[in-house]
Amino acid sequence: MKYISTRGAAERRGFSEILLEGLAPDGGLYLPERYPQVDTATLKAWRRLSYADLAFQILSLYIDDIPADDLHGICRRTYTEAVFGTPQIVPLKTLQPKLHLEALSNGPTLAFKDMAMQLLGQLFEYELGRRGQTLNILGATSGDTGSAAEYAMRGKRGVRVFMLSPHGRMSPFQQAQMFSLQDENIHNLVVQGVFDDCQDIVKAVSNDLAFKRRYRIGTVNSINWARLLAQVVYYFAGYFQATEEDGQPVSFTVPSGNFGNICAGHVARMMGLPIARLVCATNENDVLDEFFRTGTYRVRASAETHETSSPSMDISKASNFERFVYDLLGRDGQRTAALFRDAVEGDGRFTLAPEDFARVPRDFGFVSGRSTHADRLATIRHCFDRYGVMIDTHTADGLKVALERRDPQVPMIVLETALPVKFAATIREALGREPDRPAALDGIEAAPKRFTVVPADVQAVKDHIARHCPELSAGVAAASGG
Repeated sequence: MKYISTRGAAERRGFSEILLEGLAPDGGLYLPERYPQVDTATLKAWRRLSYADLAFQILSLYIDDIPADDLHGICRRTYTEAVFGTPQIVPLKTLQPKLHLEALSNGPTLAFKDMAMQLLGQLFEYELGRRGQTLNILGATSGDTGSAAEYAMRGKRGVRVFMLSPHGRMSPFQQAQMFSLQDENIHNLVVQGVFDDCQDIVKAVSNDLAFKRRYRIGTVNSINWARLLAQVVYYFAGYFQATEEDGQPVSFTVPSGNFGNICAGHVARMMGLPIARLVCATNENDVLDEFFRTGTYRVRASAETHETSSPSMDISKASNFERFVYDLLGRDGQRTAALFRDAVEGDGRFTLAPEDFARVPRDFGFVSGRSTHADRLATIRHCFDRYGVMIDTHTADGLKVALERRDPQVPMIVLETALPVKFAATIREALGREPDRPAALDGIEAAPKRFTVVPADVQAVKDHIARHCPELSAGVAAASGG
C-alpha cells in the first residue's frame, strides 16, 4: 500500500515514511492510493474479534511495511482493559431501540482522542527505535487532542511534544490535564489567539521543509493519516455491536469541528461498511454545516470564531475536510489544490459546482445539523432525565442533531467524544449538580502548571522549538561551520 497527496504530488510513499510526517511536501494531506474493500464474508469473520484483533485486521490492510507480528503486538499492547477500563474498549450504550451512544472516552484523558493517540504513541516509539532516530511532535489542540497526545507520548523514548493551545479557550479541566504534566519531553505553548491560529502555525512550520527536516518535525493532529486510520476501527466495532446481521445498514452522528473523526467514518464507508448516513453535527461554529447545506465552504476569521460551551469544536477551518473533497472530486489533485491552496488560502472560500454538490448526500451519505448552547443544555437534561445517562457538551451536540436526522428503521450511533467532567460548568448549568469524576483526577485543577505563553507568530514557535532542541541546533551549526 502506497500513499499519495491530495494535491497531486507524484511521489508515492510507504506508511512508515508518512507516519513520522504531517503534511505532504506540496501542502496536501496523505491518503492511500485506494481503499481496501471489505465484503460481507469479511464482516462476518471480524464480528467475533476482540477490539485489538479487529484493529490489527483493519490496520494490516493499510500497513505492509511493519512485520505482521510486530503490528499485532502493538495493537494488543494499545487496546487493553487496563488502559480503557472495559474489555469491549468502546461499549455501546443503548438509549432506546436503534439509538445508541458509542463510548469512546474511557481512555486516560477521558476523550475519544485517546483511541488513536495511544496507538500513535506505540507506533512512534516502535518506528523511531527501528530507525535509531528522534522526533519532535508539533501539534495544535482546541481541547482534547493536546492532553491525549501528551499522555500517549510522555516518557516515550526519542519523542518531544510541542503542543499549541489557544489562550483561555479550553475548560479549566482540559487546561489542567495538559499543563499539570511535568515530564521533560512535554512542552505546552499557549498561543495568544484562537485554535485556527494554532493550526495555521502548525501548517506553516510543516510547510517550511528545511526547518521541518532540520528539527525532525512530526505531527499528531488529525492531518496525520495514522491517527485517522486508528479511528476507522471504532466505526466497525460500533457497527458490530449495533447489528445482528452483516449487511444491515446503520448511521453515525459525529460531533465535528476539524472533520477528522467523521472523516474516519467516510473511510470506513468507502471500504464497504454499510453506513447509510454520516451526520455531521456542529456547534455555533457551523462552517461544515453551511457546506453540507449549501455547497459553499467559507472559512471564518479569528474574530468570527465563537467561544462556546463545546470548545473542542470551536474551529472555523476544518483541516481534514480536504481529504473528503479530494474523494468527492474523483481524486483530482489539481482541482483539489486549486480549491484549498488557491481559493481557501486566497479568498477564504469556495463553492462546489452543482453536479459535485449533488453527490455529497447521494454518493457519500453526508448530511448535517447545528446545535447551540441552549440546545446543549436541553439535550443534556433530556438525556439524563429520560435515559439516566449524563453526556458532555459535544456529545449533546451530536445527540441533538441525531434525533433530528435519524430514520427510525435504521440504527443510529452517536459517537460520545468526551466525559462530562471535562465541561463541569455547563453540566452544573444544565443539571444543577456536579458531574462524576474519576478518583485519580480529583483536585487536578489545583496541581502545579507548566506552560509558556507565546504570540500567534510562526517564528516565535520555531524559536522555542530550536531553543529546546540544543542537540539538533548544535549539529546544524557544526555542519555549516565545517
